[in-house]
Amino acid sequence: MTLIVDCPTCQKKVAWKTENTFRPFCSKRCKLIDLGEWASEGHKISQPIQQGAEITEEMIDALEDEFLLHNKFFVESE
Repeated sequence: MTLIVDCPTCQKKVAWKTENTFRPFCSKRCKLIDLGEWASEGHKISQPIQQGAEITEEMIDALEDEFLLHNKFFVESE
């Protein structure tokens, strides 16, 4: 069974398939509209600044490891 989702921009029903290069959007137009909203800060992910939160070396190492795991283009070839 194919998952059907609503396009975040126009709410049109979209099949979540590998062939749909614009998923979860229904079209390139809706994808670009959404990108424009992010660029103009119409959409944003915000979180209150945590005062006094200490960042340790272990935290930085863990974040770096996770980033490299999901972004293989930063890994040097052997």
